Amino acid sequence: MSTIEQSKNIRQGLSSRESRLLTRLAGAGHQIISVDDIETTLGIPPNTAREVASRLTEKGWLDRLFSGTYLIVPLSAGEEAVYTTHEYLIAAHVAEPMYIGYYSALSHHGLTEQVPRTVYVVTPTRAQSREIHGVPYRVTTVTDRKFFGFEPTSIEGTTVQVSDLEKTLVDCADHPGFCGGLRELATAMRAADERGCDWEAVGEYLERLDNGAATKRIVYLADQLGIGLPAREELVASFTSGYSALDPTRPDTGSTDSTYRLQINVEPAMLEPTES
Repeated sequence: MSTIEQSKNIRQGLSSRESRLLTRLAGAGHQIISVDDIETTLGIPPNTAREVASRLTEKGWLDRLFSGTYLIVPLSAGEEAVYTTHEYLIAAHVAEPMYIGYYSALSHHGLTEQVPRTVYVVTPTRAQSREIHGVPYRVTTVTDRKFFGFEPTSIEGTTVQVSDLEKTLVDCADHPGFCGGLRELATAMRAADERGCDWEAVGEYLERLDNGAATKRIVYLADQLGIGLPAREELVASFTSGYSALDPTRPDTGSTDSTYRLQINVEPAMLEPTES
């Protein structure tokens, strides 16, 4: 998933202090560093650390990702410093705490054939969406109640948090707009079922999420796809009284279904897999 960005500058030589800094940080396995890391490693004041970061950026040894955060450009990048790293490693620094979710997590778990260009970052804190090396990082802020169901995943030797398979489905039912719509969610549920998805865990996650629309969408799709939900009766009993759009990314049309308390604005045929 790496992308490459062309640097306009030829790299310049390092001072002994700069060389010591990069050697220590890279030797400790750091690919992305902060000004605080520079301050701690060299034992220098914050202002001096920022100056060091600025000089190393000018020389082509650091690439500024955003304020106070830099990518170490390794020797293997060559004189012109053509280099970037895995998008998920960058995403892990966009917010703290965080996890990779929605469309990105669908792709990570192999639940979609699409390759989303945007990286979806989920966090309970305030953070800014941004574009880095041509890749959009979409930050979604959720309540503490919804911030659960993720697991550590090794990306190029670094641990990054990604929503687990079951929570990915629940999150996408909560916000279908962040996964390409209901058809993508149906495709993901079908693929997840073939891979032995823990539907009991999905039910528990839905109860914990406490979002009526998400629960209705999962139950509706499970019925359409012939997936048996262990807690179906309990989930149906928890349906909220109001009617929710089956697919909030589509026009507000179609009939209402009192069984699911949904406005069916997607034809069932649209949920069938496409021919390859």
